[in-house]
Amino acid sequence: MADDAPELMTVKETAEYLRIPLPTVYYLVQRGQLPAVQIGGRWRIKRSLLDRDVLKTEGAGQPTVLVVDDDAALQTIFKQFLKKAGFGRIVVGSGSEAISYAEKQKFDLVFLDLQLPDMSGDEVYLRLKEIHPDLPIVIITGYPDSEILSKILQIGPVTVIKKPIEFEQLNRTVKQLGHKGMEMAS
Repeated sequence: MADDAPELMTVKETAEYLRIPLPTVYYLVQRGQLPAVQIGGRWRIKRSLLDRDVLKTEGAGQPTVLVVDDDAALQTIFKQFLKKAGFGRIVVGSGSEAISYAEKQKFDLVFLDLQLPDMSGDEVYLRLKEIHPDLPIVIITGYPDSEILSKILQIGPVTVIKKPIEFEQLNRTVKQLGHKGMEMAS
C-alpha cells in the first residue's frame, strides 16, 4: 500500500511543508502524532495522510500560537515558553506579517502587542477578527490605559497581559484559555 507513491517526505521536508520547527516534527513523530513510517532507520512522513489527518483536522497535535511583537527580548521569552509548553509557534514583528499568516492558516491563540512598527494594534486586532472571528487574541501592553486598548475593549472583552511578561503569567493565560500550559517546576 505504502509503496505506490513518491509521497514520503523527510522530516526536514515535513517541517517546511507544515511550517513548524524541525525538532517539533521529530517530537510529533515520536509521539505518534504524525503519520510516519521508519525506513532504514530514518523517518518518512506520508504526505497524503498528513494532508488528510493533520492539516484538515482541527486541534490535531499541538495548538499553534501566533505572537505579534517587535521586541526581540519578548520574542525570545515567548519562543522559550511556547516551546516548553509544546505549542507550535510563529513569531512576527509587524501587523502586516501577522495578517498575512492569519490569511494562510488558522491559529489557536494570538498574543498581540499594541505598539507595532507598521500599524496600530487595534487595526491588527480587527483584521484578525475579520479573518477568524472566534480567534482568541491576548493583548500584550506596557500601557494598560492606552487609547488603543480602550478601542479594543469597546469591541468586546479581551485578555490583557501587562509587560514586563513572565513565564508564570503566560502559563496562567494559556491555561485560562483552555490549553495545557507548561508544568512549572516549583
